[in-house]
Amino acid sequence: MVIGQYDVFIVALDPTLGAEMQKTRPCVVISPDEMNARMHTVQIAPMTTTVHSYPWRVAIAFQGKKGMVALDQIRTVDKRRLIKKSGRIRTAVIAQIKRVLQEMLVD
Repeated sequence: MVIGQYDVFIVALDPTLGAEMQKTRPCVVISPDEMNARMHTVQIAPMTTTVHSYPWRVAIAFQGKKGMVALDQIRTVDKRRLIKKSGRIRTAVIAQIKRVLQEMLVD
């Protein structure tokens, strides 16, 4: 299976603990292609239809649904958790994700 950065996959996130996002849900792959090709894990950011105006959440419309990419819930998961590829996010959303990640991670 080819896994590309900014592809959307349905991912089985359970089991979880505490405030971690649960269930099987769409997630955006944020790890770079080089890592995705060589590692048994990928870094993902879950998508949710619960809308909060937090600065670390990015608005998205995907397959007719509005929601958010939860960059506060980034996880590294085994590729076996990826169930099915659902598509790829738009260039404008990619740019926003990059901007928010830079704000979160760089002083």
